[in-house]
Amino acid sequence: MSTISQQNPVRVFVAHVFEEADDYLRVFEYLESAHNFYYRNCSDPDPARLGNALGDAEAMRVELRRQIGMAEVAIVPAGLYRQHRQWIDFQLNCAKGLDKPVIVLEFFGVKEKLPVQLEALGDEIIEWNEREIADAIRRQARHEDTSRWDVIDFKLD
Repeated sequence: MSTISQQNPVRVFVAHVFEEADDYLRVFEYLESAHNFYYRNCSDPDPARLGNALGDAEAMRVELRRQIGMAEVAIVPAGLYRQHRQWIDFQLNCAKGLDKPVIVLEFFGVKEKLPVQLEALGDEIIEWNEREIADAIRRQARHEDTSRWDVIDFKLD
């Protein structure tokens, strides 16, 4: 696979149910703050995308399959699972069926055990941290080595 660059951004799908949930939006806040990280959002939670088919389960499944199919990696915030279990299960299984790696983000701001389904289907489970999210995407989507060293500057007087 090739390295992520401005000319070659990684294609990311973030789980959604055709509404902009806080966790959905938060993923992109974190990605935007990641240094030297380029991505293209393949997910589109805008209900207008479905037109008159909003609420039509089959139309929603077809559109979600299309969006996941364009992506290199799927990200599933655990917080969405609690409210929309059936739809998140569908997206997890769809990503797996399309051979897309799945990154699961733990519950935001709460230390809580993940549902078994998320643990079972997640290729990587991470905390909410922009560096961890960007590194997980690099590892899962492009198989890039992400070992980094933290450098701490200090001054001796």
